[in-house]
Amino acid sequence: MALGLVLAAVAGPAVARDSLGLFGGWGAFRDAGVPRCYAIALADPSAMSRERQPYAAIGTWPRRGERNQVHFRLSRQIGSGAKPVLAINGQRLTLAGSGGDAWSADRRMDAAIVAAMRSAGSMRVSARDGRGRPFVDVYTLAGAATAMDAATLGCARD
Repeated sequence: MALGLVLAAVAGPAVARDSLGLFGGWGAFRDAGVPRCYAIALADPSAMSRERQPYAAIGTWPRRGERNQVHFRLSRQIGSGAKPVLAINGQRLTLAGSGGDAWSADRRMDAAIVAAMRSAGSMRVSARDGRGRPFVDVYTLAGAATAMDAATLGCARD
């Protein structure tokens, strides 16, 4: 059910999605018409106030030559000048971001994040919102590696 909420949040009007599987709290999906494949998960529940349901997605667009792009939909809009930070496996990586979204700075950072996700138990994205209040979105990574692999394989023939 939670993954259904994510799909509703990221759905395009006429995009068909094929499920490639559910793995722990992560799902893998394929949009055949684009084509694109992605692994996606909702952030863990939080008692902090949220403007929207946050999620993390790792996407592949084979026709564009893009693979394992990292994207976070944040629980709040980030403030002007605020820099989202990803904490994973003892690393702190400053992400690019605006509005309610954050992403890696480049392909090298995408690769580092995906590699860290394969061995970490969780990851956290933190930032300050427009009122200067800190917020954190936490993700459990059980199943993430398998979902990312399923998404990559789902677009391997495109």
